[in-house]
Amino acid sequence: MDFEILPERPADAPLIEPLLDRAFGPDRKSRTVYRLREGIAPLPGMSFAAVHPDGSLLASLRFWPILIEETPAILLGPLAVEPAYQGRGAGRALVRHALKEARRLGHRLCVVVGEPEYYRPYGFTAASPYGLVLPGPVDPRRFQVLELSPGSLEGLRGLIRRAETHAMPTQSSSRTA
Repeated sequence: MDFEILPERPADAPLIEPLLDRAFGPDRKSRTVYRLREGIAPLPGMSFAAVHPDGSLLASLRFWPILIEETPAILLGPLAVEPAYQGRGAGRALVRHALKEARRLGHRLCVVVGEPEYYRPYGFTAASPYGLVLPGPVDPRRFQVLELSPGSLEGLRGLIRRAETHAMPTQSSSRTA
């Protein structure tokens, strides 16, 4: 399959929610990781798209700012691939590209809730043995962490929470006088 990985384009944004519905179903928003992302903007420079040569969106990957206690980290996901194109390499290419960019930008830790068989080849390991905790129910087998910088997990444990400093302005607070 032929595709190009690009930074997420403005025209991609309105296409991503419907893509997520097709890839994961409408109940996806009830999951714990959505509470960490709700009302928070994706990290600047850390949203990517796999694009068909005709310009259409094939897959999307975004990262979100989180805190482990007071330590900044990033949350991978959702990674969504158009159902008709799943299993053809676009998702894996997006993850490889994005993790390389995360390291280049100096991010030290990445958390994901996803299939271990999918994320293990990138170096993700179970997060719970490190004492990391999500603020809601999660299958412990799917809760994983990756040190983007060696030693970043050393001595770190605790609750993962939203990075409120990245919260998007509400309608009322974004109005000007």
